[in-house]
Amino acid sequence: MENYFNYFTEIEVCFQRARGSMTLLSTLDWALIESWKEAGIPLEAVLAGVERAFEKYQKRPQRFRKVNSLAYCSQEVLRAAEEASRTGASPAREKVTQNEPVFARNDMVNFLNRNRAVLELAAKSQDADGQGVLALDFREAAKALEEIAAHDADLEADPEGLERRLTALEDKLSASLTRAAPVELLTTFRTEMDRALAPYRRNLGRGEVESLERQFIKKGLFEHYNLPRLSLFYM
Repeated sequence: MENYFNYFTEIEVCFQRARGSMTLLSTLDWALIESWKEAGIPLEAVLAGVERAFEKYQKRPQRFRKVNSLAYCSQEVLRAAEEASRTGASPAREKVTQNEPVFARNDMVNFLNRNRAVLELAAKSQDADGQGVLALDFREAAKALEEIAAHDADLEADPEGLERRLTALEDKLSASLTRAAPVELLTTFRTEMDRALAPYRRNLGRGEVESLERQFIKKGLFEHYNLPRLSLFYM
């Protein structure tokens, strides 16, 4: 794997190619990719699993419906991940040796500053809504991004290290949003996920469903509060 930051893009392209159309991935699909990344499933295992799932689908005598979600491929992805672990394949989060920087420093600084500006704007919005605690959390995250961009001279030399810091910031924001969100909003997200997942639930284990729910709600909260995703995967 040349660049593990291509994780999302490579999976999206593989799914579209296997399906035979440029269909857009759903919120459920993106949350599922997040859960695979979080679990450390190697990119190669995900791609192999997606391809195998479609190969089996094509061999079915009757195909009344198209495959509309990555969730259909989940069992094959997990099976490929188990095979990869037995052969010693590198997990998705493991550092990948690069001959050249993954990202240019200017691009990384621009990404950090752009997200900082969005967080500051979101903080003002929360102040106006009387959510002072949430606004403070947003400003603290914005300040952290500002300090990283201003004082880390070797951003491009260690993108994996930066990714760990950004992931930690994202996790703090996610916890803040979950605490502040109305119960009705969280219930809406869970209802949406249950509806989207219903045709594929039998393909998923309990742990995978729990991880998927966590990522689905996280994605929904960040979108609801107009927050940027901080991970370099979204650069």
